Amino acid sequence: MRGVIKGALAEELQNSLRMEKEYDAALRKLPKGCLSVKKIKGHKYYYLVSREKGKLKYVYKGAVPKEEVKRYKEVKEYRAKYRKLLSQVKKQVKYLRSSLRGKEAI
Repeated sequence: MRGVIKGALAEELQNSLRMEKEYDAALRKLPKGCLSVKKIKGHKYYYLVSREKGKLKYVYKGAVPKEEVKRYKEVKEYRAKYRKLLSQVKKQVKYLRSSLRGKEAI
């Protein structure tokens, strides 16, 4: 009976590791940074904000079409979604590895 449970846990661990790689790849495919709007004297100025070497970098974008603003908003939502899923699957992998370990090494 114990072998069946360990087999199921090992299979679930492999699935979780595969999902972790897929979420990580999906995050890497998304464009870097997010769009920021600054209002100066009643005018809107758009900047692309990203991190380089641990520091924030603002790049002036000028007039941005509504489609691009919408796309950056969607990218921001996808990034948050994938980060949350990646965090959950990492916790699951950690739990499964500790469950499988028991007294013997995997």
